[in-house]
Amino acid sequence: MFLKAHCRGPANDYMLLAARADLLLYLFELVAFPRCEGPLPRRGVPWSGDEPPVKRLFNRLLPKSWRSNVAVIPVIRLHGTIMAGGGQFRPSLSLASTAGLIEKAFSLEAPAVAISINSPGGSPVQSRLIYKRIRDLAAEKNRKVLVFVEDVAASGGYMIAVAGDEIFADPSSIVGSIGVVSASFGFPELMKKIGVERRVHTAGQNKAVLDPFKPEKKEDVERLKALQLEVHETFIDLVRERRGEKLKDDPDLFTGLFWTGKKGLDLGLVDALGDMRGVLKQRFGEKTQLRLITPPRGFLGRFGLFGSKKGFSPSDIASAAAGGIVDAAEERALWARFGL
Repeated sequence: MFLKAHCRGPANDYMLLAARADLLLYLFELVAFPRCEGPLPRRGVPWSGDEPPVKRLFNRLLPKSWRSNVAVIPVIRLHGTIMAGGGQFRPSLSLASTAGLIEKAFSLEAPAVAISINSPGGSPVQSRLIYKRIRDLAAEKNRKVLVFVEDVAASGGYMIAVAGDEIFADPSSIVGSIGVVSASFGFPELMKKIGVERRVHTAGQNKAVLDPFKPEKKEDVERLKALQLEVHETFIDLVRERRGEKLKDDPDLFTGLFWTGKKGLDLGLVDALGDMRGVLKQRFGEKTQLRLITPPRGFLGRFGLFGSKKGFSPSDIASAAAGGIVDAAEERALWARFGL
């Protein structure tokens, strides 16, 4: 009745139509997208979590001046070790596994993109590729990037973190470890004890350097260290470029040491201490909503129809388990370096 009494003319007819459509959408959301048990949420109370898909679509169709002014911030979770490959049984971070999520987050209309990082590092190449994709899209979309460190953002994890315009951490988070490490095992004495002869035939005198079944050669180790120095310099240049004058003049900064978030703030490795929800609500308003970006799934894939949920044969599982033992040990060692 209120709308009928106060809405006159073509423009106000449109307002009345929009209000009715909004009411119908709200009723549809209650049925199609239930969010909690118990009484239904009251009208005007924001949904907890992600905004219902139908309402997002409706907001896009409205003129900008009519849209809701509640900020919805896309959130990307980059958690795990960084290495090419990975799969169902051993997920990892790489450009291939994260590019879709990153591009989806930047495709949304939002004042910023939030990234949650929890990684002890890994491949320097994949780390830089992920970093570069974030920065390229941030420049293309003119979007601020806010990075939030959970347990650890070290080595390659910190390389990704500096893609943020601002970095936030918990006081007990681990940050830093700006260095390069290469680890392996040697078994020359074991080969002698069990009576096994190693036979390697190469074309090129340096093709079999650092063979774990042969004693180390001084020249091989020197060459490896030279390669590490080049990678380390690239890492240092990237951190200096992104952090600039925020970095303190500390001789240990680029030695591979790591610190807590609290000490990292003093060194200029992070900008502030805080958690994602608290920082975003303080910056964009108490009604700010966080939208977690997840990998796309087809309609049939959600319900496992027509065989869309792939099964794994015993041979698949055995193969993945056998092939992943060494990778799992290396991954565990990366986390263990930081007491995690």
